[in-house]
Amino acid sequence: MPDTIAPLSAIQTATATDQVFEALYHALITFGLPPGTKVSEAEIAKQLGVSRQPVRDAFFRLSQLGFLSIRPQRATLITKISEQGVHQAAFIRAALEAACIRDAVKTITGADLAELDTLLARQKLAIETGPRSVFHELDDLLHKRICEMSGHGYAWSLIQEQKAHIDRVRFLSLSFGQQNAFDQHVSIVDALRARDANAAEACLRDHLSRIRNILPVVRSEHPQYFEDPDQ
Repeated sequence: MPDTIAPLSAIQTATATDQVFEALYHALITFGLPPGTKVSEAEIAKQLGVSRQPVRDAFFRLSQLGFLSIRPQRATLITKISEQGVHQAAFIRAALEAACIRDAVKTITGADLAELDTLLARQKLAIETGPRSVFHELDDLLHKRICEMSGHGYAWSLIQEQKAHIDRVRFLSLSFGQQNAFDQHVSIVDALRARDANAAEACLRDHLSRIRNILPVVRSEHPQYFEDPDQ
């Protein structure tokens, strides 16, 4: 297995699982651990400098999100991307975020808008300086904060449970789609600033629906990362 995950230092027992989970999640999203890779608790524990228990717990959480296939007496594998999973997650995400953004129009404050403007500025800088993972994280943060500003921060937790396959497609698309994603973020924030619920929802849905156009492009460029629909 490639040496792709940075070791953890000064880890605390109470937060070991969370830190292992975050390290693995980042490696999965950024393809440090690409689909089809075999992983083992022992090797990951050694690489991160922790015991096997937090790795075992993190593996379970990642399997629940759809990233890992844990098979008794067989190798644990990083799952390949499911097109059906992408479409299902996109439907759920759009429904939840559309409801959130309509409420955000009613509750958003000047301070909230200033925070979103700062996030947009950071996204613009990330496009100019990289790496792609920084823009990816800031993209998620903007959507998360809009959910929280609407008073429905718990909705983001539900979205995260569904969007494992989407996240990997999104990351691969950033090689050609960062500027478009940023421009759509600007439109979303402008609609929030205008307190126009219909425009905010329309901009959001247009933004989230781009996954349908991105998916065949990403699959054609990286077919090895996707499930075979005939199997």
